Amino acid sequence: MALDCVAAIKAHHSSACAGDAEAVHQIRVAITRLRAAVAFFEPIVVDTEWLRLKKEIAWLNGPLGAARDSDVLVAYARRKRYRAWAQRMIGEQLDQRQMRDHRLLVRALRSVRTQHLISAMAGWIRRGPWLARWQRRKDTEALQIYCARELDRWHGRLVHKGRRLKTLGASRRHRLRIKFKRFRYMLEALTETVSLWGHRELRHLHRPAKRLQRALGDLRDLKRFADLAGDGPQAKKDKAKKPPGYRRRKEKLLGACLASHREIATPLAGSILQNSI
Repeated sequence: MALDCVAAIKAHHSSACAGDAEAVHQIRVAITRLRAAVAFFEPIVVDTEWLRLKKEIAWLNGPLGAARDSDVLVAYARRKRYRAWAQRMIGEQLDQRQMRDHRLLVRALRSVRTQHLISAMAGWIRRGPWLARWQRRKDTEALQIYCARELDRWHGRLVHKGRRLKTLGASRRHRLRIKFKRFRYMLEALTETVSLWGHRELRHLHRPAKRLQRALGDLRDLKRFADLAGDGPQAKKDKAKKPPGYRRRKEKLLGACLASHREIATPLAGSILQNSI
């Protein structure tokens, strides 16, 4: 999984430098998958080298995140439903911001620092200090047992935190979204490498986790899009500061989040997440 993430970063590097929004997104996905794997296997893999790499990844994630956010907001502004509102309330500032963010991203991606980071990540995965720890540990506990226990722990934490979803502020909702995204990515990765459950249980957990993560992301994007009007040329003149259908869309997305959380909180009878190890 980890080497696949590095390979994805390399594969999409050139396209991202050329301004391809999907390539930028895929690099972000690869980095999130890598960080999810490290968090899941933290007792085994985290060492001093990873702590250094983590800081470098955070540095690269800065311009990657800014460019991705700009791409998403521009896509919102171009939707037929929001086009007239965006032109009136936001003007050209969004396109200018997108150009600036992509310019900064290209500079970061083409830097020696990023090239060193990609090489260092591959080296750490293949021959990092964590391997010796894994060699000492792998005979004492089966991988299947460890993965089942960690999934149970992650699942329980998400169910608990998600109970307050309706009243969470934007920043806490965003952090919860990241946790659900990591849970989803580990479900996908482990079914390819460790035989933990059948396809029925996977669908029961994966589908609502994916829906919840995406709905939380849409909520965040919608709010950020609406907030752009506060800095726009018509902010003081036009009372219709929110995009058309904003409240209804927000309520629908929040309802989707709550429904998905209820589904995740009810594991299948006899599943590994009901009979925890």
